[in-house]
Amino acid sequence: METKVFSVKGEEIKNITLEDDVFGREVSEGSIYYAINNELANRRVGTASTKTRGEVRGSNAKPWRQKGTGHARSGDKKSPVWVGGGTIFGPKPRDYSYKMPKKMKRLAMKSILSLKVKQEKIKVVEDFTVESGKTRDLTSLLKALVKDESTVLILKDDDKMLRRAGKNIPWLKFLTYNRLSAHTLFYGKNVLILETAVGNLNDFYGTE
Repeated sequence: METKVFSVKGEEIKNITLEDDVFGREVSEGSIYYAINNELANRRVGTASTKTRGEVRGSNAKPWRQKGTGHARSGDKKSPVWVGGGTIFGPKPRDYSYKMPKKMKRLAMKSILSLKVKQEKIKVVEDFTVESGKTRDLTSLLKALVKDESTVLILKDDDKMLRRAGKNIPWLKFLTYNRLSAHTLFYGKNVLILETAVGNLNDFYGTE
């Protein structure tokens, strides 16, 4: 399939080919769901922790004798039924991350790209950079291409000056063609792809 390439001024300048296997395939909703869940799980810190009755500070002494006081029997003040006692079945530090099959992850990325094409939310832009690294210069470039709403810009490489310029733009996210994020890409309202990055995506995801 073919699509338009836009200049930084927002004008159509030529056409470019998008591989059908990457940008025009049938959308696999299941793979997208699992890829997003996998990314969110891998982000979880998993540091929540509570103390059991064996870890709570306090005396092991019995607060009163077993019988004859009129109180319910009690073993020690660290019992979970007491204020300041231990916690029953509370959370402990754990690792929530897990690996996802590579083929399913690749399928998810291609499905999201194909979905964005069907929704007409992808726009290919001629290669550009911001040599000054200033947010003001990047903002003026983006005005002709997108509105001030959630936008993902897919780069051909790790352009440090471009990333620096966009660091203070809250609605702009950067992704490199070989390190896509299912969550970021799926929830981006607009997707801008640099012209060279299109060829990189065709090559990177076009072969199994």
